[in-house]
Amino acid sequence: MKKYLDQLSRRQFIRNSVVAATGASLAPALLTSCKDDDPDFNPEGEFGFFEGVASFDPTQDRVILWTRYTRASNEEERPTLLLDVATDSDFTSLVASESVEIDVDSDYTVNVDLSNLTSNTQYFYRFRNERTGSTSVTGQTKTLPASGEASEVKLAVVSCANFQAGLFNTYGAVAESDADIVIHLGDYIYEYESGGYGTNDLTATLQRQHVPSGEIVNIDEYRARYRQYRSDEQLQRAHQLKPFICVWDDHEITNDAYKDGAENHQANEGDYNTRKMNAIQVWHEYLPARVTDNAVIYRNFEIAGILNLMMLDTRIIGREKQLNYADYLTATGLDTSFFADWQNPNRTVLGTEQRNWLTAQLSSNNLKWQVLGSQVLMGKYYIPAELLSITAQIAASGSASPELLNNYNTTVTELLTIKGRIAQGDPTVTAEERARVETVLPYNLDAWDGYPVERETVFTSAAGKRLVSLAGDTHNAWHSALSDVNSNKSGVEFATASVSSPGFEDIFGTDPAVIGAFEAANVALIDDLIYVDASQRGFLLVTFSENEVRAEWNFIQTLGVENTSTTTGNTAIESA
Repeated sequence: MKKYLDQLSRRQFIRNSVVAATGASLAPALLTSCKDDDPDFNPEGEFGFFEGVASFDPTQDRVILWTRYTRASNEEERPTLLLDVATDSDFTSLVASESVEIDVDSDYTVNVDLSNLTSNTQYFYRFRNERTGSTSVTGQTKTLPASGEASEVKLAVVSCANFQAGLFNTYGAVAESDADIVIHLGDYIYEYESGGYGTNDLTATLQRQHVPSGEIVNIDEYRARYRQYRSDEQLQRAHQLKPFICVWDDHEITNDAYKDGAENHQANEGDYNTRKMNAIQVWHEYLPARVTDNAVIYRNFEIAGILNLMMLDTRIIGREKQLNYADYLTATGLDTSFFADWQNPNRTVLGTEQRNWLTAQLSSNNLKWQVLGSQVLMGKYYIPAELLSITAQIAASGSASPELLNNYNTTVTELLTIKGRIAQGDPTVTAEERARVETVLPYNLDAWDGYPVERETVFTSAAGKRLVSLAGDTHNAWHSALSDVNSNKSGVEFATASVSSPGFEDIFGTDPAVIGAFEAANVALIDDLIYVDASQRGFLLVTFSENEVRAEWNFIQTLGVENTSTTTGNTAIESA
């Protein structure tokens, strides 16, 4: 089994290498064999570039170009495609025009690592098949600026796109934005069955039921699910117009995944590691990254001499199984063994090799902003223990019943009153009252909160640096200070709302008064939390310059009809 997994991890995709010409005028490449030898060839069936085009992992002189080709039913097994790259949309100033090979063992995808490009330059590209006359849409991409070539860098941060939950208006808005690069923090697809998580009243109306209809487990099912997601026109448009830098989260494999297992993997679904590695292979087929080992996706990008972007894998490569409060509950409350396990210095979400790489990056890199692209929240989201218990009951029941909601609101009111009295120096606050607000526990053990010792290691390595965490996963928007165990500020976190997956409104309902009260209570009771939006979908636009980083939470209007207009729900500025 280990040999098989190693082969999957290091499976060599057909990665076409194309070198751009400089200072030369190129003529378009022509297919001279198939078409000329068979002038009467008429393609049959459906064929073409149905999943669009995309670009990935830009650097100052390289970018990965991608497409997928569906061949005509009477075409040869390995059709030959041509790739054209130019500095103009009319393709009169070609820098590359070469034949590229389809990887028939990778679901007929095409992966081209284009090199010898000029920094901070926009390029246009297309794929074509002269034998069938099929040509892709024209894609646009851009290389990263070198130091001094740009005064600011704009990143659009997205995560958690559930096809069944509604239209991908967020992707459409990103395509129309002035972002330079799209940072995708995972949950690009969801593994659930048709009618499963994400399904709502819009699903049937919009005909967005998952395909295949069952939960995806084997490699062909993962491929079919990616093809479905990539059939979405707004997602195609975002890929067509913006270069992406991606990492996976759990749903590209299965819910609450970790190194050796997952909440949503059962024994009757086969070997977990085989499923994981097959899912990882398909991820690379559709979201290629410039890596040498398919299982190792942490990597960094230095941009404009302003920021060092470190994309992490906090989900798969090293993560130990998440702790679960349910495993520590007793008749008298939470067993104290929880605290020993939670603070175990050997618990890891990164794994030793990735942690060593990250701490070395943070210690040695001298660019102004040290930026983490992390799937899960890094900030401390510690809430009073009694409130955690009520919130857990609401989450377990799937909705806030009137009784539970009343209990929640009553408890919040009492806790806020006590916290206000403490802030005012009220000498009548009792020890019992003080304990109610000061006895706090992490809300989400799946996030960095479940691995607090390793988080401190990262903060120590970033000491003296300007640390920014970009996060996804929760479906909600967050802005928090990052603080160490001694409450010293270590950085700032900006976390994006989801593309379409439901947030807390799926539990607390859509009444603005209820959601607003929930948001206000969280900001008041969680020490490091500055802002939260618990009910809207959208993306985060983060602009980095030498002097500041500016985060804007942009929210779409609806998931029900195509509409890419957005409103800015909050803006935060962090000075250098």
